Amino acid sequence: MGFNLFTVEEIRKDFPILNSGLIYFDNAASSLTPEPVIQKMLEFYRYYRANVERGVHKLSQKASREYEEARVKIAKFINANSESEVIITKNSTEGINIIANGINWQKGDKIVTTLIEHHSNFIVWLRLKKKFGIEVKVIKPNKEGKFNIQDFKEALDEKTKLLAITHASNVLGVINPVKELTKIAHSVKAKVLIDGAQSTPHIPIDVKEIDCDFFVFSGHKMLGPTGVGALYIKEDYLKDIEPLSIGGGTISEVTSSNYMLDESPMRFEAGTPPIAEAIGLGAAIDYLTKIGLKNIEAHEKKLIEKMDSELRKIDKVEVYGPKNIAEKIGLTSFNIKGLNPHDVALTLDASANIMVRSGHHCAMPLTKELLGLNEGSVRASLYLYNTMEEVEKFISVIDEVAKTLA
Repeated sequence: MGFNLFTVEEIRKDFPILNSGLIYFDNAASSLTPEPVIQKMLEFYRYYRANVERGVHKLSQKASREYEEARVKIAKFINANSESEVIITKNSTEGINIIANGINWQKGDKIVTTLIEHHSNFIVWLRLKKKFGIEVKVIKPNKEGKFNIQDFKEALDEKTKLLAITHASNVLGVINPVKELTKIAHSVKAKVLIDGAQSTPHIPIDVKEIDCDFFVFSGHKMLGPTGVGALYIKEDYLKDIEPLSIGGGTISEVTSSNYMLDESPMRFEAGTPPIAEAIGLGAAIDYLTKIGLKNIEAHEKKLIEKMDSELRKIDKVEVYGPKNIAEKIGLTSFNIKGLNPHDVALTLDASANIMVRSGHHCAMPLTKELLGLNEGSVRASLYLYNTMEEVEKFISVIDEVAKTLA
């Protein structure tokens, strides 16, 4: 069966929070969590609540199996070679920090990144600049957030150790040509880290096809719980990256004078991990896989095409990002001229029960330097449970608010 209105209505039954008439358009910040994911997490707490990889008793063995099965699901979801390439983290930010702190940086090394990055994939590199004197080259796009590939070809050279780039912008929605950029980076022997926090919930991911060296994403943006995410490290580099933290669970041998770290993924997962959360992420992946990422992507394209095109028709509304819907994921950022974006967000909440994000979206270099927005923007972001009727109501309310300024 195709992903149509009927199936969307069926899906919405798994999200009781939507029963109140609330319209949730803040999915780029955090998605909602369906009942099957919540139930799977409760199953852990109710029936086999124990630590993992520690005990021989049946509760620990059951918890360990469920935890590792979640890792297998993650690996399959992004098409990693094996589960040893998948490190369970608390979010994308932690994954990026593991790489930033785990590479053996030398003075004279260079990092290439972009102006549209989330702060999590930007300030970590600025810290390395302060700490080690690393050169950080920032590539700027045009006003729609689209890049000139030639700029990367000129910036990526034999000094470049890493290209760090977002797969999809959390402000403009623009999808970057990461496969092409990875090929360019590899031609000069630079490694590639991709921030997949905004892409992984919405479009199919294949790390082998992209051929990136590192890839991160967060569970809370893809129907999973908060406090869990994943870092993919290509098998070739698992022993080259120094773990961010070491301790219980990361070692194979300890003496009074020395220690030996375990193999991946254990060497990267110090202490008790987010067990219920990882199991919940596995359940979220099951949920998304059953529906199909291509179906979700197609559904969102229809919604964002309507939302984006209708917003652009409203006087006093300024829309940011690509006009071509094929070049973006399901989010749109905009402003109503004469109104603070926070006031617009509060109006949508108070008058129509519509939840959106307002402000800089953790991307100040983009909003301030590229777009010249001192107060940021309003962002409406979609997901599989949103409907065309919700989009139409949203457009109607924005139209009314804009008319009050006419």
